[in-house]
Amino acid sequence: MSSSLCRGQPPPFQRFASTECLLTHLAIHNTTGEVYVGAVNWIFKLSSNLTKLRNHMTGPVVDNEKCYPPPSVQSCPHDLAQTPNVNKLLLIDYAQNRLIACGSTSQGICQFLRLDDLFKLGEPHHRKEHYLSSVAESGTMSGVIISSPQSPTSKLFIGTPIDGKSEYFPTLSSRKLMENEENADMFSFVYQDEFVSSQLKIPSDTLSKFPTFDIYYVYSFSSEHFVYYLTMQLDTQLTSPDASSEQFFTSKIVRLCVDDPKFYSYVEFPIGCTKDGIEYRLVQDAFLARPGRQLANSLGISENEEILFTVFSQGQKNRAKPPRESAMCLFTLRKIKEKIKERIQSCYRGDGKLSLPWLLNKELACIKSGSRYNMPLEKRVDDREKRGGERERVQSMIER
Repeated sequence: MSSSLCRGQPPPFQRFASTECLLTHLAIHNTTGEVYVGAVNWIFKLSSNLTKLRNHMTGPVVDNEKCYPPPSVQSCPHDLAQTPNVNKLLLIDYAQNRLIACGSTSQGICQFLRLDDLFKLGEPHHRKEHYLSSVAESGTMSGVIISSPQSPTSKLFIGTPIDGKSEYFPTLSSRKLMENEENADMFSFVYQDEFVSSQLKIPSDTLSKFPTFDIYYVYSFSSEHFVYYLTMQLDTQLTSPDASSEQFFTSKIVRLCVDDPKFYSYVEFPIGCTKDGIEYRLVQDAFLARPGRQLANSLGISENEEILFTVFSQGQKNRAKPPRESAMCLFTLRKIKEKIKERIQSCYRGDGKLSLPWLLNKELACIKSGSRYNMPLEKRVDDREKRGGERERVQSMIER
Protein backbone atom coordinates (compact mmCIF):
# COMPACT_ATOMS: atom_id res chain seq x y z
CA MET A 1 0.00 0.00 0.00
CA SER A 2 1.35 3.42 -0.90
CA SER A 3 2.30 5.90 1.79
CA SER A 4 -0.27 8.40 0.48
CA LEU A 5 -3.07 5.88 1.01
CA CYS A 6 -1.74 5.06 4.49
CA ARG A 7 -1.99 8.75 5.39
CA GLY A 8 -5.58 8.77 4.16
CA GLN A 9 -4.84 10.96 1.15
CA PRO A 10 -6.55 10.27 -2.19
CA PRO A 11 -4.37 8.91 -5.01
CA PRO A 12 -3.10 11.55 -7.45
CA PHE A 13 -5.26 12.17 -10.49
CA GLN A 14 -3.87 11.26 -13.87
CA ARG A 15 -4.54 13.23 -17.01
CA PHE A 16 -6.86 11.55 -19.49
CA ALA A 17 -6.97 13.15 -22.91
CA SER A 18 -8.33 11.83 -26.17
CA THR A 19 -6.92 13.61 -29.19
CA GLU A 20 -8.77 11.45 -31.69
CA CYS A 21 -12.39 12.01 -30.70
CA LEU A 22 -14.79 14.40 -29.04
CA LEU A 23 -15.95 13.49 -25.54
CA THR A 24 -19.70 13.84 -24.96
CA HIS A 25 -20.83 12.14 -21.73
CA LEU A 26 -19.57 10.58 -18.53
CA ALA A 27 -21.05 8.37 -15.83
CA ILE A 28 -19.38 7.68 -12.47
CA HIS A 29 -19.97 4.39 -10.68
CA ASN A 30 -21.39 5.20 -7.27
CA THR A 31 -19.46 2.39 -5.54
CA THR A 32 -16.13 1.94 -7.33
CA GLY A 33 -15.69 5.53 -8.48
CA GLU A 34 -14.77 4.26 -11.95
CA VAL A 35 -15.59 6.65 -14.76
CA TYR A 36 -17.25 5.71 -18.04
CA VAL A 37 -16.84 8.23 -20.84
CA GLY A 38 -18.94 8.44 -24.00
CA ALA A 39 -17.36 9.96 -27.09
CA VAL A 40 -17.67 10.06 -30.86
CA ASN A 41 -17.03 6.46 -32.02
CA TRP A 42 -15.66 5.36 -28.62
CA ILE A 43 -16.60 4.39 -25.06
CA PHE A 44 -13.82 4.60 -22.45
CA LYS A 45 -13.50 3.17 -18.95
CA LEU A 46 -11.25 5.04 -16.53
CA SER A 47 -10.14 4.28 -13.00
CA SER A 48 -11.16 6.59 -10.16
CA ASN A 49 -7.89 8.52 -10.68
CA LEU A 50 -8.64 8.85 -14.43
CA THR A 51 -6.22 6.22 -15.70
CA LYS A 52 -7.58 4.61 -18.88
CA LEU A 53 -8.47 0.97 -18.29
CA ARG A 54 -10.54 -0.10 -21.29
CA ASN A 55 -12.01 1.25 -24.52
CA HIS A 56 -14.68 0.06 -26.90
CA MET A 57 -15.19 1.23 -30.48
CA THR A 58 -18.75 2.09 -31.55
CA GLY A 59 -18.12 3.64 -34.98
CA PRO A 60 -17.88 4.85 -37.67
CA VAL A 61 -20.89 2.96 -39.00
CA VAL A 62 -22.09 2.48 -42.58
CA ASP A 63 -25.25 4.57 -42.46
CA ASN A 64 -27.42 7.33 -43.89
CA GLU A 65 -29.54 9.53 -41.62
CA LYS A 66 -32.42 9.27 -44.10
CA CYS A 67 -32.64 5.49 -43.72
CA TYR A 68 -35.49 4.33 -41.53
CA PRO A 69 -35.16 1.21 -39.38
CA PRO A 70 -35.28 -1.62 -38.99
CA PRO A 71 -33.04 -2.72 -41.87
CA SER A 72 -34.24 -6.31 -41.52
CA VAL A 73 -37.70 -5.13 -42.63
CA GLN A 74 -37.00 -2.51 -45.27
CA SER A 75 -34.03 -1.63 -47.43
CA CYS A 76 -32.76 1.93 -47.71
CA PRO A 77 -32.85 3.68 -51.11
CA HIS A 78 -30.23 6.26 -50.06
CA ASP A 79 -26.49 5.94 -50.51
CA LEU A 80 -24.64 4.61 -47.48
CA ALA A 81 -21.33 5.95 -46.19
CA GLN A 82 -19.05 5.72 -43.17
CA THR A 83 -20.75 7.88 -40.53
CA PRO A 84 -19.44 8.98 -37.11
CA ASN A 85 -21.39 7.55 -34.19
CA VAL A 86 -21.97 10.29 -31.60
CA ASN A 87 -22.62 8.93 -28.12
CA LYS A 88 -25.88 10.54 -26.94
CA LEU A 89 -26.72 8.56 -23.82
CA LEU A 90 -24.56 6.78 -21.25
CA LEU A 91 -26.23 5.12 -18.26
CA ILE A 92 -25.07 2.60 -15.67
CA ASP A 93 -27.58 -0.20 -15.12
CA TYR A 94 -26.51 -1.30 -11.64
CA ALA A 95 -29.12 -4.06 -11.38
CA GLN A 96 -27.59 -5.91 -14.35
CA ASN A 97 -23.95 -4.75 -14.06
CA ARG A 98 -23.94 -3.22 -17.52
CA LEU A 99 -23.55 0.06 -19.36
CA ILE A 100 -26.16 1.40 -21.78
CA ALA A 101 -24.53 3.40 -24.59
CA CYS A 102 -26.81 4.90 -27.23
CA GLY A 103 -25.40 6.49 -30.38
CA SER A 104 -26.66 8.62 -33.23
CA THR A 105 -26.28 6.19 -36.15
CA SER A 106 -28.95 3.81 -37.44
CA GLN A 107 -31.62 6.14 -36.01
CA GLY A 108 -30.22 5.77 -32.52
CA ILE A 109 -29.66 2.16 -31.47
CA CYS A 110 -28.09 1.28 -28.12
CA GLN A 111 -25.37 -1.14 -27.07
CA PHE A 112 -25.15 -2.99 -23.77
CA LEU A 113 -21.59 -3.26 -22.47
CA ARG A 114 -20.35 -5.23 -19.47
CA LEU A 115 -19.10 -2.84 -16.80
CA ASP A 116 -15.98 -4.84 -16.00
CA ASP A 117 -14.34 -4.93 -19.43
CA LEU A 118 -16.76 -3.17 -21.84
CA PHE A 119 -17.48 -6.47 -23.57
CA LYS A 120 -20.46 -6.03 -25.89
CA LEU A 121 -23.41 -7.96 -24.49
CA GLY A 122 -25.94 -7.02 -27.12
CA GLU A 123 -27.24 -4.40 -29.55
CA PRO A 124 -31.00 -4.69 -30.05
CA HIS A 125 -31.94 -3.48 -33.53
CA HIS A 126 -34.68 -5.76 -34.87
CA ARG A 127 -37.77 -3.78 -33.90
CA LYS A 128 -38.95 -0.21 -34.31
CA GLU A 129 -38.78 0.35 -30.54
CA HIS A 130 -35.02 -0.31 -30.62
CA TYR A 131 -34.40 2.96 -32.47
CA LEU A 132 -34.56 6.06 -30.30
CA SER A 133 -33.33 9.13 -32.23
CA SER A 134 -30.84 9.91 -34.98
CA VAL A 135 -30.17 13.53 -34.02
CA ALA A 136 -26.37 13.69 -33.99
CA GLU A 137 -26.09 16.32 -31.27
CA SER A 138 -24.93 15.38 -27.80
CA GLY A 139 -26.57 16.95 -24.77
CA THR A 140 -30.07 16.67 -26.24
CA MET A 141 -31.06 13.22 -24.96
CA SER A 142 -31.38 12.06 -21.37
CA GLY A 143 -32.60 9.03 -19.47
CA VAL A 144 -33.27 7.64 -16.01
CA ILE A 145 -33.27 3.98 -14.95
CA ILE A 146 -35.83 3.00 -12.31
CA SER A 147 -35.25 -0.38 -10.67
CA SER A 148 -37.43 -2.16 -8.15
CA PRO A 149 -36.45 -5.06 -5.86
CA GLN A 150 -39.95 -6.46 -6.41
CA SER A 151 -39.57 -6.63 -10.20
CA PRO A 152 -36.88 -8.28 -12.36
CA THR A 153 -37.63 -5.74 -15.10
CA SER A 154 -36.31 -2.19 -14.74
CA LYS A 155 -37.75 0.84 -16.52
CA LEU A 156 -35.90 3.31 -18.71
CA PHE A 157 -37.49 6.77 -18.88
CA ILE A 158 -36.00 8.42 -21.94
CA GLY A 159 -36.42 11.83 -23.52
CA THR A 160 -35.05 12.62 -26.95
CA PRO A 161 -35.42 15.06 -29.86
CA ILE A 162 -37.28 13.66 -32.85
CA ASP A 163 -36.02 15.87 -35.71
CA GLY A 164 -39.49 16.23 -37.22
CA LYS A 165 -40.19 12.47 -37.24
CA SER A 166 -43.21 12.46 -34.96
CA GLU A 167 -44.69 9.50 -36.78
CA TYR A 168 -41.69 7.41 -35.82
CA PHE A 169 -40.26 8.61 -32.51
CA PRO A 170 -41.90 9.66 -29.24
CA THR A 171 -40.24 12.61 -27.54
CA LEU A 172 -40.71 11.01 -24.11
CA SER A 173 -41.29 7.35 -23.29
CA SER A 174 -40.92 4.64 -20.68
CA ARG A 175 -39.25 1.41 -21.86
CA LYS A 176 -38.65 -2.05 -20.44
CA LEU A 177 -35.09 -3.01 -19.55
CA MET A 178 -34.91 -6.78 -19.74
CA GLU A 179 -32.32 -8.93 -17.98
CA ASN A 180 -31.45 -10.66 -21.27
CA GLU A 181 -30.16 -8.22 -23.88
CA GLU A 182 -31.58 -10.39 -26.68
CA ASN A 183 -35.08 -10.51 -25.21
CA ALA A 184 -37.65 -9.43 -27.80
CA ASP A 185 -39.29 -7.11 -25.25
CA MET A 186 -36.15 -5.04 -24.73
CA PHE A 187 -37.04 -1.32 -25.06
CA SER A 188 -40.71 -2.06 -25.65
CA PHE A 189 -43.11 0.37 -24.00
CA VAL A 190 -43.90 -0.33 -20.35
CA TYR A 191 -47.60 -0.14 -21.23
CA GLN A 192 -49.36 -0.36 -24.57
CA ASP A 193 -52.89 -1.10 -25.68
CA GLU A 194 -54.95 -0.10 -28.69
CA PHE A 195 -55.33 3.52 -27.60
CA VAL A 196 -52.71 4.48 -24.99
CA SER A 197 -49.05 3.65 -24.36
CA SER A 198 -46.13 4.84 -22.24
CA GLN A 199 -45.10 7.58 -24.61
CA LEU A 200 -45.64 11.23 -25.45
CA LYS A 201 -45.51 12.38 -29.07
CA ILE A 202 -45.19 15.86 -30.50
CA PRO A 203 -48.42 16.39 -32.46
CA SER A 204 -48.12 16.52 -36.23
CA ASP A 205 -50.25 19.70 -36.12
CA THR A 206 -47.51 21.39 -34.11
CA LEU A 207 -44.85 20.34 -36.62
CA SER A 208 -47.01 21.53 -39.50
CA LYS A 209 -47.10 24.99 -38.01
CA PHE A 210 -43.57 24.96 -36.51
CA PRO A 211 -41.49 22.52 -38.61
CA THR A 212 -38.37 23.07 -36.48
CA PHE A 213 -40.10 22.46 -33.16
CA ASP A 214 -38.39 19.94 -30.94
CA ILE A 215 -37.76 19.25 -27.26
CA TYR A 216 -34.14 18.88 -26.13
CA TYR A 217 -33.52 16.97 -22.91
CA VAL A 218 -30.53 18.44 -21.10
CA TYR A 219 -30.58 16.62 -17.76
CA SER A 220 -32.73 14.09 -15.92
CA PHE A 221 -32.94 12.61 -12.44
CA SER A 222 -35.29 10.76 -10.11
CA SER A 223 -36.42 11.78 -6.64
CA GLU A 224 -38.89 9.94 -4.45
CA HIS A 225 -41.66 8.74 -6.79
CA PHE A 226 -40.95 11.12 -9.65
CA VAL A 227 -38.72 11.43 -12.73
CA TYR A 228 -37.65 14.93 -13.73
CA TYR A 229 -36.23 16.38 -16.96
CA LEU A 230 -34.70 19.76 -17.63
CA THR A 231 -35.62 20.62 -21.21
CA MET A 232 -35.22 23.33 -23.81
CA GLN A 233 -37.81 23.85 -26.50
CA LEU A 234 -38.92 26.35 -29.12
CA ASP A 235 -41.15 28.99 -27.56
CA THR A 236 -44.19 28.82 -29.83
CA GLN A 237 -45.72 31.89 -28.17
CA LEU A 238 -42.79 34.12 -29.15
CA THR A 239 -41.63 32.51 -32.41
CA SER A 240 -43.39 33.12 -35.71
CA PRO A 241 -44.20 30.04 -37.86
CA ASP A 242 -42.25 31.74 -40.67
CA ALA A 243 -39.06 29.68 -41.09
CA SER A 244 -36.99 32.82 -41.76
CA SER A 245 -38.08 34.56 -38.58
CA GLU A 246 -36.07 34.79 -35.37
CA GLN A 247 -36.41 31.81 -33.06
CA PHE A 248 -36.91 32.04 -29.31
CA PHE A 249 -36.41 29.17 -26.87
CA THR A 250 -37.55 28.52 -23.34
CA SER A 251 -36.48 26.08 -20.63
CA LYS A 252 -38.90 23.92 -18.71
CA ILE A 253 -38.76 21.30 -16.00
CA VAL A 254 -40.86 18.20 -16.72
CA ARG A 255 -42.14 15.75 -14.13
CA LEU A 256 -43.71 12.30 -14.31
CA CYS A 257 -44.73 9.75 -11.67
CA VAL A 258 -42.54 6.65 -11.97
CA ASP A 259 -45.59 4.42 -11.47
CA ASP A 260 -47.70 6.13 -14.14
CA PRO A 261 -47.45 3.91 -17.24
CA LYS A 262 -49.97 5.99 -19.19
CA PHE A 263 -48.28 9.38 -18.60
CA TYR A 264 -51.40 10.97 -17.15
CA SER A 265 -49.23 12.70 -14.53
CA TYR A 266 -47.15 14.63 -17.06
CA VAL A 267 -46.61 18.25 -16.06
CA GLU A 268 -44.11 20.89 -17.17
CA PHE A 269 -43.18 24.21 -15.64
CA PRO A 270 -41.00 27.11 -16.93
CA ILE A 271 -37.62 27.47 -15.25
CA GLY A 272 -34.92 30.12 -15.46
CA CYS A 273 -33.33 32.89 -13.44
CA THR A 274 -32.75 36.64 -13.44
CA LYS A 275 -29.79 38.74 -12.26
CA ASP A 276 -29.61 42.54 -12.36
CA GLY A 277 -32.71 42.58 -14.55
CA ILE A 278 -31.16 40.22 -17.15
CA GLU A 279 -32.98 36.98 -17.95
CA TYR A 280 -31.15 33.66 -18.27
CA ARG A 281 -33.52 31.22 -19.98
CA LEU A 282 -31.34 28.80 -21.99
CA VAL A 283 -30.47 25.83 -19.76
CA GLN A 284 -27.06 24.35 -20.58
CA ASP A 285 -26.49 21.76 -17.88
CA ALA A 286 -27.55 20.73 -14.40
CA PHE A 287 -26.74 18.42 -11.52
CA LEU A 288 -28.72 17.29 -8.49
CA ALA A 289 -26.78 17.06 -5.23
CA ARG A 290 -26.93 17.78 -1.52
CA PRO A 291 -25.14 20.89 -0.23
CA GLY A 292 -22.11 20.98 2.00
CA ARG A 293 -22.37 22.50 5.44
CA GLN A 294 -21.23 25.97 4.44
CA LEU A 295 -23.59 26.24 1.46
CA ALA A 296 -26.50 24.82 3.46
CA ASN A 297 -25.91 27.38 6.20
CA SER A 298 -25.70 30.25 3.72
CA LEU A 299 -28.99 29.17 2.13
CA GLY A 300 -30.66 28.49 5.47
CA ILE A 301 -31.51 24.89 4.59
CA SER A 302 -30.66 21.42 5.85
CA GLU A 303 -27.67 19.51 4.51
CA ASN A 304 -30.13 16.74 3.61
CA GLU A 305 -32.05 18.91 1.16
CA GLU A 306 -31.56 18.23 -2.54
CA ILE A 307 -30.38 21.16 -4.65
CA LEU A 308 -30.58 21.42 -8.41
CA PHE A 309 -27.44 23.21 -9.60
CA THR A 310 -28.08 24.68 -13.06
CA VAL A 311 -26.22 26.72 -15.66
CA PHE A 312 -28.25 29.05 -17.88
CA SER A 313 -27.13 31.19 -20.80
CA GLN A 314 -28.48 34.68 -21.26
CA GLY A 315 -31.65 35.37 -23.24
CA GLN A 316 -33.83 33.07 -25.30
CA LYS A 317 -32.10 32.97 -28.71
CA ASN A 318 -29.38 30.91 -30.41
CA ARG A 319 -29.95 27.56 -28.77
CA ALA A 320 -27.13 25.84 -30.68
CA LYS A 321 -24.65 28.70 -30.06
CA PRO A 322 -25.86 30.43 -26.90
CA PRO A 323 -24.39 33.73 -25.68
CA ARG A 324 -21.21 33.43 -23.64
CA GLU A 325 -22.81 35.26 -20.73
CA SER A 326 -24.10 32.67 -18.30
CA ALA A 327 -25.18 32.25 -14.69
CA MET A 328 -25.20 29.41 -12.18
CA CYS A 329 -28.59 29.17 -10.50
CA LEU A 330 -29.55 27.05 -7.51
CA PHE A 331 -33.03 25.66 -6.89
CA THR A 332 -34.05 23.54 -3.93
CA LEU A 333 -36.03 20.53 -5.08
CA ARG A 334 -38.48 21.23 -2.27
CA LYS A 335 -39.35 24.60 -3.82
CA ILE A 336 -39.69 23.07 -7.28
CA LYS A 337 -42.11 20.48 -5.93
CA GLU A 338 -44.10 23.18 -4.14
CA LYS A 339 -44.41 25.24 -7.34
CA ILE A 340 -45.56 22.23 -9.36
CA LYS A 341 -48.04 21.29 -6.66
CA GLU A 342 -49.45 24.84 -6.62
CA ARG A 343 -49.77 24.76 -10.41
CA ILE A 344 -51.64 21.45 -10.40
CA GLN A 345 -53.96 22.51 -7.58
CA SER A 346 -54.79 25.84 -9.25
CA CYS A 347 -55.60 24.04 -12.50
CA TYR A 348 -57.72 21.56 -10.58
CA ARG A 349 -59.71 24.55 -9.29
CA GLY A 350 -60.15 25.79 -12.84
CA ASP A 351 -57.69 28.67 -12.58
CA GLY A 352 -55.40 29.68 -15.43
CA LYS A 353 -54.06 27.63 -18.33
CA LEU A 354 -52.55 24.19 -18.82
CA SER A 355 -49.25 25.83 -19.90
CA LEU A 356 -48.63 23.36 -22.72
CA PRO A 357 -48.67 25.68 -25.76
CA TRP A 358 -46.56 23.31 -27.88
CA LEU A 359 -49.19 20.63 -27.49
CA LEU A 360 -51.84 22.35 -29.58
CA ASN A 361 -50.15 25.59 -30.58
CA LYS A 362 -52.48 27.28 -28.10
CA GLU A 363 -53.24 27.41 -24.41
CA LEU A 364 -56.12 25.39 -22.97
CA ALA A 365 -57.97 26.77 -19.99
CA CYS A 366 -58.12 24.62 -16.88
CA ILE A 367 -61.56 23.23 -16.10
CA LYS A 368 -62.84 22.75 -12.58
CA SER A 369 -64.13 19.24 -11.99
CA GLY A 370 -63.63 16.80 -9.16
CA SER A 371 -63.06 13.61 -11.10
CA ARG A 372 -61.91 14.75 -14.53
CA TYR A 373 -58.23 14.93 -13.57
CA ASN A 374 -58.21 11.17 -13.25
CA MET A 375 -58.72 11.11 -17.02
CA PRO A 376 -55.97 11.31 -19.63
CA LEU A 377 -55.54 14.82 -21.02
CA GLU A 378 -56.97 13.95 -24.42
CA LYS A 379 -60.23 12.82 -22.80
CA ARG A 380 -60.37 16.04 -20.78
CA VAL A 381 -59.83 18.04 -23.98
CA ASP A 382 -62.59 16.14 -25.82
CA ASP A 383 -64.94 16.75 -22.90
CA ARG A 384 -64.05 20.43 -22.90
CA GLU A 385 -65.02 20.66 -26.58
CA LYS A 386 -68.40 19.14 -25.91
CA ARG A 387 -69.11 21.34 -22.93
CA GLY A 388 -67.68 24.56 -24.29
CA GLY A 389 -68.82 24.27 -27.88
CA GLU A 390 -65.31 24.77 -29.23
CA ARG A 391 -65.47 24.03 -32.94
CA GLU A 392 -61.85 23.50 -33.73
CA ARG A 393 -60.64 19.92 -33.45
CA VAL A 394 -58.07 19.50 -30.70
CA GLN A 395 -55.10 17.17 -31.07
CA SER A 396 -54.68 14.50 -28.41
CA MET A 397 -51.79 14.90 -26.02
CA ILE A 398 -50.78 11.32 -26.60
CA GLU A 399 -51.27 10.52 -30.24
CA ARG A 400 -53.04 7.29 -30.99
